[in-house]
Amino acid sequence: MVEVVTTRLPGSEHKSGSLTSDSTRDECAVIALDSVTREYETRAGAVRALDSATFSIVAGEWVAITGPSGSGKSTLVNLLGCLDRPTCGVLKIDGVDVAAMSAKELDRFRADKIGFIFQQFHLIPYLSALENVMLAQYFHSMTDEAEARAALEKVGLGDRITHLPSELSGGEQQRVCIARALINNPPILLADEPTGNLDQANQKIVADLLRTLHASGHTIVMVTHDPEMAALAERKIALSHGKVFCHPVRDVVKLR
Repeated sequence: MVEVVTTRLPGSEHKSGSLTSDSTRDECAVIALDSVTREYETRAGAVRALDSATFSIVAGEWVAITGPSGSGKSTLVNLLGCLDRPTCGVLKIDGVDVAAMSAKELDRFRADKIGFIFQQFHLIPYLSALENVMLAQYFHSMTDEAEARAALEKVGLGDRITHLPSELSGGEQQRVCIARALINNPPILLADEPTGNLDQANQKIVADLLRTLHASGHTIVMVTHDPEMAALAERKIALSHGKVFCHPVRDVVKLR
């Protein structure tokens, strides 16, 4: 069964009542790019991986980033995750120009503002599920075992907290990754192929978790090759040869 839920974002209505891709208001934007370009130097010369990207994402929006291999998705994710800096242009996260920060300031800012959900999980193999979540707390501020337990319970792993990653299924490892991303309560969740290594049953579990997180107010930026996952987002940002194409804000399709 398919349920269609109409979701209109702040500032998304023009006078005509139509919804367009460039209708987000600057004052609502939690992510804003203005002519952002990223170039890399190679032996053959400069390669422009991202070319003059201009778009914004508002607080509470769910956006899917799509495009073929080599289109610039990884470059865009690294920039949005504050793991890299633009060659030129302005990138603001939660109203802050991240290019103006020192490396130390950027590390702290990233820990405060962004939760990462990786395709490859990146769990420490000799730490339990609980300890992997607490490690994210350690790098942010202070560890709190009760909060870490609550985060794992929230993703349905209350009975697996002492298990090592090797003792967990792929879907369970991804849920630990989600709990780790949530533990510091960041306003932005950056999910890079969150269901790419999962079977169909676990894909549904993770998709349902992301829907719940979105409904609770999280901003989700999700890179995906999966058309079913992309269909869950409110809007798509498609990349081709480093160029960005924003699809109009639309109704949210929820698969049941």
